[in-house]
Amino acid sequence: MHTVSTFHSAACVCARFAKSVRHQQGAVRHLTSVRAVSFDSAPVSQALRCHHPRRSPLSPAAALSPSGVANRAMASAAKDEKYDFDLFTIGGGTGGVRAARFASMDYGARVALCELPFSLVQTDTEGGLGGTCILRGCVPKKLLVYGGEFANEFKECEGYGWHIEGEITHDWKKLAERKAKQLRKLSDTYKGQLDKAGVHYIEGRATVKDKHTVSINGKDYTAKNILIATGGRALVPPIEGKELTIISDQVLDLPKKPERLAIVGGGYIAAEQACIYRNFGADVHMFFRGAHILGGFDPEAAKHTEGEFQRKGIQLKPDFSPVKVVKEKDGKLTMTAKNNKDEEITLDGIDYILMATGRKPATQGLGLDKLGVELDDKGGVKVDDFSQSNVDSIWAIGDVSNRIPLTPVARMEGTYFAQHLFGGVDIKPDYANVASVVFSSPQVAQVGVNEDKAVEEYGDVDIFTSTFSALKDSLTDNEGKGFIKVVVDAKTDKVLGIHLVGPEVAEILQGFAAAMKAGITKTQLNETVGIHPTSAEELTTLRSVTRKYRNKKEVKD
Repeated sequence: MHTVSTFHSAACVCARFAKSVRHQQGAVRHLTSVRAVSFDSAPVSQALRCHHPRRSPLSPAAALSPSGVANRAMASAAKDEKYDFDLFTIGGGTGGVRAARFASMDYGARVALCELPFSLVQTDTEGGLGGTCILRGCVPKKLLVYGGEFANEFKECEGYGWHIEGEITHDWKKLAERKAKQLRKLSDTYKGQLDKAGVHYIEGRATVKDKHTVSINGKDYTAKNILIATGGRALVPPIEGKELTIISDQVLDLPKKPERLAIVGGGYIAAEQACIYRNFGADVHMFFRGAHILGGFDPEAAKHTEGEFQRKGIQLKPDFSPVKVVKEKDGKLTMTAKNNKDEEITLDGIDYILMATGRKPATQGLGLDKLGVELDDKGGVKVDDFSQSNVDSIWAIGDVSNRIPLTPVARMEGTYFAQHLFGGVDIKPDYANVASVVFSSPQVAQVGVNEDKAVEEYGDVDIFTSTFSALKDSLTDNEGKGFIKVVVDAKTDKVLGIHLVGPEVAEILQGFAAAMKAGITKTQLNETVGIHPTSAEELTTLRSVTRKYRNKKEVKD
């Protein structure tokens, strides 16, 4: 399938790659034994892809070392032309698309990817390239966050001399239409990326027929390796009238702006949606089982956030869970909730009830159970450090593997999966110091461990905290306060955790998360010259210890 000139060009590349280790002849001999691979009408040389010096994850010396040879052998074993594909990816979200693109583009693997037809609300038969993050999570959520926060800007700008005459109105339909158009554009961009990478795209619902066969729309495809990247789905508790409620997919695609919204749950989805719709003027009520919201975040930061929510007018109902939902004659909903003391409260006149009560891995109906693939108690695929299941040809990344359900984590897992399986690199995801953010108003951001976990794990811990008012608010009526906490190992001076509450703290945290990844100490943080005037500089000015723990017990000076 190669022309003579193609052979000559490819041989030169491989020869240059091997020259530094005196193996030119071996490189040429290896090349002549490799045949081209075709993705539809685009032939691609495996030799050029696998051994291009700029793309190879191994240096020439490492590639020819004993371990490098073993890694290359493993990568070669991941491909087998007796199958239709070297890799078949089920799921077109961030992780699945990343894995498919890298396997094909960087390593010359023959790759196919399957995803359900496009829809902004996921069902058993509809989904769309981009997955949860692009179509019904991160991106549409952030667009609505931006939209709602304009209302606060309109109020606060008067403190700076601006005067807005007349009633400020909002066109919900226009926002919804423009948002939907942007999401479709992003989904189409994912399709373009797959095409450019030479990935064969198939639309439909996939099931795993056996350890090397995927069935879609009545047609079977064989693959040496199958990657499960189907993400997660919302969980709804079995209460009376649950069919009258909505989930996170739907709350991001409402046909009308609610006047009253009830939210069941206290996690990040609940907190974000509460602030979004409160900013748009809705009467928002949050019902949650625990004593506080944001159970996975630092308790002190979460408590501070609660105060900010209440200041905004969000009604918090701790320790209450719904038991019944009914639809009234006027079309409005009424929800009854009880606490563990059997006390009951009823809220009526509700436009929508959002069940933000958790998510579960989307493995149902894939056929994994018939293959003997081990699942955890939530239905997630159990995998090892390299994302491989107990069935050697089945792999899983992203939310479906039930590790850390964040888009950047799925992207990392997809990248490392491709590098390991097809690049022969002993690389595995590193889950230490993964930053996470709640895009509420104000935002909540954290990286590292919280105070309680630090004390339990390290024993001797120093806590530095501060509350502050943003300079921007000094000329407005905004009485909101920001919050900062730095958790430090008292023995080593290493920063163990950073927790922030305030406007745009997500942008602030990204840089400090990189510093923590590099092992920054409190002394180094203190020695960093801050940028003035900013909220971020507060992290460089904390000097007084708020609390000290020694041998896991708080001590007083």
